[in-house]
Amino acid sequence: MHCPLCQSQNITPYYQGKNANYLSCSRCELVFVTKEYHLSDTEEKFRYDKHQNNPNDSAYQAFLSQVFDPVIAHIKKGAKGLDFGCGPGPTLSLMFEKQGHQVDLFDKFYANNPEVFSNQYDFITATEVVEHLSEPRFEFNRFFTLLKKGSVLAIMTQMITKETDFPTWYYKNDPTHICFFSKQTMRYLAQQWGVKIKFFANNVVLFVS
Repeated sequence: MHCPLCQSQNITPYYQGKNANYLSCSRCELVFVTKEYHLSDTEEKFRYDKHQNNPNDSAYQAFLSQVFDPVIAHIKKGAKGLDFGCGPGPTLSLMFEKQGHQVDLFDKFYANNPEVFSNQYDFITATEVVEHLSEPRFEFNRFFTLLKKGSVLAIMTQMITKETDFPTWYYKNDPTHICFFSKQTMRYLAQQWGVKIKFFANNVVLFVS
């Protein structure tokens, strides 16, 4: 058994729930669900198909502005971005395009365009995505290699804090959520890639190269 993010074997039990077993890595502090509890792709997509992500929904746009606003403050006019895990109703990309930026899309279920991984980007966004990753090490390595010098990687996910009561935490109850990050986990990633890090509330982090 090893950590899916940093590959450390310093793994300890974290929580045993009714529907999943959770472990914790002492090196990067990632909390993760063991593989036997991961959903199949078919089961995972079935749940995502139920999401109501309407690009014309002002409340949804306001939710995404938590990522949009700090990224806009860091990028130049005409920047090129990638919305990773855009889902069935891409919205964040439209918000950036209205400001004159170009945005490519990738989602393994709804926009499976592997050619995007041959490009270089000024910014990458992953909103409510990283908690779903079965191979976070692979995906984060790919994120950072796709970024140009001076670019931004923006992640939105609910992070574990010392105040989190994990047994009652709603975020863990979604069976597609299999990785849980803390600010220390994010700092570990920033240190590994030699980039700066900025936190916004407890659910948005920017990696700035």
